[in-house]
Amino acid sequence: MPDQLPSHAGAFALGTFRSASGVFPGLVTGARVRDLSDLVPSVRALVEEWDAWLPRLHDLAAGTDGAWHDLAALRVLTPLEPGQILQSGANYRKHVVDLVAAEKESVHGATPEDARADAEKMMDERIRSGVPYVFLGSPRALTGPYDDIVLPALGEQHDWELELALVIGREGRNIPAEEAMDHVAGYTISNDLTTRDRLYRPDLKAIGTDWFTAKNADTFLPTGPFLVPAAFVGDPNDLRITLRHNGVVRQDESTKDMIFDIPRLIAYVSTTTTLRPGDLLLTGSPAGNGAHWGVFLRPGDVLEAEITGLGHQRNTVRSGQ
Repeated sequence: MPDQLPSHAGAFALGTFRSASGVFPGLVTGARVRDLSDLVPSVRALVEEWDAWLPRLHDLAAGTDGAWHDLAALRVLTPLEPGQILQSGANYRKHVVDLVAAEKESVHGATPEDARADAEKMMDERIRSGVPYVFLGSPRALTGPYDDIVLPALGEQHDWELELALVIGREGRNIPAEEAMDHVAGYTISNDLTTRDRLYRPDLKAIGTDWFTAKNADTFLPTGPFLVPAAFVGDPNDLRITLRHNGVVRQDESTKDMIFDIPRLIAYVSTTTTLRPGDLLLTGSPAGNGAHWGVFLRPGDVLEAEITGLGHQRNTVRSGQ
């Protein structure tokens, strides 16, 4: 555990923990954790019956029965084992405008003013008539919110991308946007790391990006600390996302800057795949990644991240070589 205990909005949160006696699902109330293994085998199993469990969790949080632990004495793991991991790319307006404007300057010779104006116009049109960009991630990339990030041997431009992630709590396909929020159980924090110089394949330029290689190295998706129920989080389109790299603030943005909000993301994704309880949907990363600053991760670096009401992460970077 870090020196500062992770906090959460609302009366309780959920997580997965390791004690001296093993791994267990837990109900977090401030600095205490109620072991739920006498009632349910995992947080995933609980989320699969979310509507039935939610009122019972309120009762458990207010009671004293069962085995309780001090949070400080536990290792905090990834809160649940997801079914699918769906990841949204290019979903923050300022971030994408920065990328497009930089390309227009460097490749097409546009002035900074013209490049930015053109990029903003493109994003306005995308908001009106475009659709999200979503790809799949591997559950094997998951690691805990306070675990080490291990840099793979291949690649040098290892980058951060802090994101609000939601957990599906109700099955659905072709979900209308106006009903989408009924399918959200809660929220957590994910840092979707990317090895930039392995994103494009020079041997297969026509195919495009290699998301598998660039984003799915072991430990490249720190997630947690908790699953915070949606009812406690408030407006998910008005949360602050902040990431510090070696103490320097690199990302600091509101989720208001999303191009496609959560209802539109859920509606879009569910036209292709059935969403099931336990699926994890990452909503995109705001401006301020390492590529923007010209700074990439090196062994010994420390990433500290937080999102309003969802707690914080602290990951130390080390070499896997």
